[in-house]
Amino acid sequence: MKIPIYQIDAFTDRRFHGNPAAVCILDNWLPDELMQDIAAENNLSETAFVLPRNNNFELRWFTPVVEVDLCGHATLATAFVMKEHLHYGKDEIEFKTRSGLLKVIYGGNIMTMIFPRTPAKSCDITEQLLRGVGKQPVEVLKSRDYLVILNNEDEVKKIEPDFNSLKLLNTHGVIVTAQGNEVDFVSRFFAPGEGIPEDPVTGSSHTTLIPYWSERLRKKEMVALQLSKRGGKLYCEDLGDSVKISGQATTYLIGEITV
Repeated sequence: MKIPIYQIDAFTDRRFHGNPAAVCILDNWLPDELMQDIAAENNLSETAFVLPRNNNFELRWFTPVVEVDLCGHATLATAFVMKEHLHYGKDEIEFKTRSGLLKVIYGGNIMTMIFPRTPAKSCDITEQLLRGVGKQPVEVLKSRDYLVILNNEDEVKKIEPDFNSLKLLNTHGVIVTAQGNEVDFVSRFFAPGEGIPEDPVTGSSHTTLIPYWSERLRKKEMVALQLSKRGGKLYCEDLGDSVKISGQATTYLIGEITV
């Protein structure tokens, strides 16, 4: 069996930047074990599997280790493939996912995702988290992920996490963030327990970052940078009951998997 595969750099307009995601186009769902094997073989932070059926699109995401409920950059990458390579003709597309219906709106070279809003609540700072981050936070909150607030952008850049400690935490991942120097806010994201030591650009973490920074900065529309080695820019808006996360994408690879 042959499966079309695309590798897309998301949240960037330059190859070798942003967050790479694989997108596999299916005729029927594969066994979960096979999709997990493909994701492990791809060895990217996320592999998306999309099943188009009469203009209805089902979407699932796998890290090299587990299936996840929500992934921003692989959703952006999938929407890009549908428009750029499979010639989807409408101005917006909806994906049926484990997190409900996710909408992506096309606007020139920018795509906008409408995602659920997942605000974080204050929580205790644990010794395990302190060891993992290696820095005393200003504040710690928790949603799906820990949200660790630092003093400034420079501190976020210099974090050298202890992945063994972070792997033992009872969350999907850890977001480290601060107000930006030239953008509204910056962040990094670590999820070693999910097979992703550091994610280059993380759309899903911004469902928590956007409400936090919107309240602190008293702004609805913001620009964010994720400060990984590859880096990526996100255009953000707090809609009150959901968030907008916008960005660009570019194609790195078009191929075929044999299984």
